Amino acid sequence: MNVKTLCLSILYNGDASGYDIRRMCTDEEFAYFVEASYGSIYPALAKLEEEGSVTSQLVPQDGKPARRVYTITEAGRQAFAEQLSGPLAEDVFRSPFLLFARFAHILPRELVEQRCNEFLKRQEDRWSKLETTTEDMECTAADEWIIDFGRAIGDVAMAYMRTHMHKLIDLAQAEPAKNAAE
Repeated sequence: MNVKTLCLSILYNGDASGYDIRRMCTDEEFAYFVEASYGSIYPALAKLEEEGSVTSQLVPQDGKPARRVYTITEAGRQAFAEQLSGPLAEDVFRSPFLLFARFAHILPRELVEQRCNEFLKRQEDRWSKLETTTEDMECTAADEWIIDFGRAIGDVAMAYMRTHMHKLIDLAQAEPAKNAAE
């Protein structure tokens, strides 16, 4: 799924500014689908508007510059449905922690233990945030299914970390190594 399709998916449910779309892609429910930056969102919105998939209008704000709000068109709804009907790309999973873990054996034990605990805490905070975020949302049955899927994956990841992080810590050097990355 590309950024244009992601923008259409957000606009499918209601109007939004580029800022709103970015927030939904980083902090809210769409953060789990595709990574998108301002540098990719605004060109995607411009292209979608050029293609007739979205329209935009400037909306005045008190004491602030006007914001550009995008609305999906019927052509955009059809284009979105066509994108969803096509073959799906492979899921992508990237984790800076897993790169760290791959080289835990060259790092000091204390650092590896600290990073494992930080990783576990971030995971717990993320799932806790997901729990409170969904309480305030009006969820469809599909939303609930996706949230439950995410919770299940999170539960497995946290359980694995809790029961196996000692193995990663044991791989680390007992003494701090020279030039060990911190």
